[in-house]
Amino acid sequence: MRTHVTIIGAGLGGLTLARVLHLHDIPATVYEAEPSPAARAQGGLLDIHDYNGQLALEEADLMDEFRGLVLAGRQAIRILDRDGTVLLDKPDDGSGGRPEVQRGELRRMLLDSLPAGTVRWGHKVSATRALGAGRHEVTFADGAAVVTSLLVGADGAWSRVRPLLSTATPGYTGKSVVETYLFDADTRHPAAAKAVGGGSMIVPTPDRDIFAHREKDDTLHAYLGLSEPQDWFAAIDFTDTAAASARIAAEFAGWAPELTALITEADTAPVLRPLYALPTGHRWERVPGVTLLGDAAHLAPPNGEGANLAMLDGAELGKALAAHPDDVEGALTEYERALFPRSAEGAGFEGAEAQGTESGGNPVDDLIKMINTATERSR
Repeated sequence: MRTHVTIIGAGLGGLTLARVLHLHDIPATVYEAEPSPAARAQGGLLDIHDYNGQLALEEADLMDEFRGLVLAGRQAIRILDRDGTVLLDKPDDGSGGRPEVQRGELRRMLLDSLPAGTVRWGHKVSATRALGAGRHEVTFADGAAVVTSLLVGADGAWSRVRPLLSTATPGYTGKSVVETYLFDADTRHPAAAKAVGGGSMIVPTPDRDIFAHREKDDTLHAYLGLSEPQDWFAAIDFTDTAAASARIAAEFAGWAPELTALITEADTAPVLRPLYALPTGHRWERVPGVTLLGDAAHLAPPNGEGANLAMLDGAELGKALAAHPDDVEGALTEYERALFPRSAEGAGFEGAEAQGTESGGNPVDDLIKMINTATERSR
């Protein structure tokens, strides 16, 4: 009988693993802290790349379903200067390899592909401990516990499984973003809608930047990035929407009004998102019966690669376990041997892109180079 796999976390990586295991008749249970699939919003658009995320979906036999979720035209990219001048305008000509989908719809697709009961909702992990001989105990907040011979931490930045393998913890990157939404943008916020265009828009500077994209239903989703210590943000009362919005807008004084409208005209309260990362090249020594995937393994500043890498991690781990049905340790060794260099490469690209600059270069020129490189990589 094949070893039952215990997966902590029903994000994209954990669900991709569960789906690939299901295709290979390997039993698995996913434990998720959220009480239901609809407990919270699942974020905005994701560009799913043909060199990692789409490979995972092919392994999960879900490419047809995925194509049905793709939003046409959203691969367009614009780079603007702070005065609104368009510096780069790449239309979506249909040839790119990074189609955009809503994260929530992608997650729902994965959930719907699993047998009923695979995901156990409302199971927040409070502790994990090793029992010896590759077995581990997972204790939940309600006092219940499970013992497993194969534990996978797919539980994100603040993983409760990671301490079984590593003493590393995420550190603040020195940058946070403030997240906003503008609804019915073409009608109610036409200047901002025109600036963003039909896909994504980026305004990069060394310590302030704006990233925005057009989601479904004429919605603009924006992230205003500020390189400041956490104490600086702590002095802002984000429970006071008007005051917080005004404070953040003041940091973009002199920028074009169609850009600052992404904060001053927001239809939602600004949400602070500090950015954290694990040490680049994070790895661990092989510990029997346990491994990690996604942000639990290689958290990096977010800008497109993280979800793709998590899904590929899940698919590759599922493949390795299917290829070595009688040798779990051999499967985990094979998986981690490929995981570590893949994680380091992805974090390096992602971290540079998220900061909008490479070592000492002009942020606009460097970003244009990275976008052109990514475009060519997808063709």
